[in-house]
Amino acid sequence: MANSLLLGEYRERESMLHQLDPRTKILSVFIIMLSFLMLKTFVGYIAATLFVIGVYRLSNIPFRIVLRSLKPVLFILSFTFFFHTLTTEGRVLWSYSFIHVTVEGLQNGMRFVMRIVLLILLASILTLTTKPLTLAQGLERLLGPLSKLNVPIEQFSLMIVIAIRFIPTIMQELDRILLAQKARGYDISSLPWTKRIFSYIPILIPLLFTTVKRAEQLTYAIDARAYGNGKGRTVYRQLEMKRLDYIALVIALLFTFVMLLLRIGGI
Repeated sequence: MANSLLLGEYRERESMLHQLDPRTKILSVFIIMLSFLMLKTFVGYIAATLFVIGVYRLSNIPFRIVLRSLKPVLFILSFTFFFHTLTTEGRVLWSYSFIHVTVEGLQNGMRFVMRIVLLILLASILTLTTKPLTLAQGLERLLGPLSKLNVPIEQFSLMIVIAIRFIPTIMQELDRILLAQKARGYDISSLPWTKRIFSYIPILIPLLFTTVKRAEQLTYAIDARAYGNGKGRTVYRQLEMKRLDYIALVIALLFTFVMLLLRIGGI
C-alpha cells in the first residue's frame, strides 16, 4: 500500500515542473483546484482530465505509477459513488425494496468520483516534483505578509509540510502492522471485503501509537537542532521567479478561465 501512494512523496526527475519555483507550483495547483470545483459538464471533465494527463507528461513521471496511487483510496471512491447513486432522487433505473438506483444518482456519483480523482492527482504532482524543504520555503514566502499580523508562518509552513510528508510514513507503518499480523496467521487481505472493513479497526490503536511516537521523536530532533520558532532562519538557495514560472501561472489562469466559460455556457 505504501508503495502505491504518491501524495507526500518526491520523485527526482529532469523535467520542466521540477525546475519551477515552489511558489509557482503552489499557486498554480491552488488555482486549478478551484477550477476543478467548478466542473459540471462532460466537456469540462474531459478537458480537466486531458490537462492533468498533460501535466504528468511534462513531469516525466510514468502514468501507470499515477494510476497505481489510486489503490489506497478505492474504498473512499466506491463509497462516494454508491452513496450518491442510492441517495439521489430522479428517474429510477433499478429498485429493490427500499434501494433505488436513479439516472441522476449515477451521474452525480461519477462526477464526484472523477472530481476527487482529479484533485488527488493534482495534489500529488505538487509533492512529486517539489522537495519537502523547498515546499516549506515556498509556502513560507507566500505567507510572508501575514507575519506582520504576528501569524507564526514559519511554524505553520513547517507543520503543513511535515503533515504531508507523514502520509507515506503512516502508510509504511500500516504495512508493517499488516505484515506482522500476517506472520501470526491473520491475513486481512484474504477476508471478504465486508469483514475486511471492520478488521482494520483494531489496527488503528497500534498505528496511532507508532505515529505519535514518531511525531515525538521528530519534535526532539527539531529541538536538538535549535529550530525554535523559525524566525530569522536563513536558507542556502534563494527562491527566484523566472520566465518559465510566469508562463506556468498564465497557463493556470487561462485554464481556470476556460473552465469558468464552460460552466457558464453549460458546454
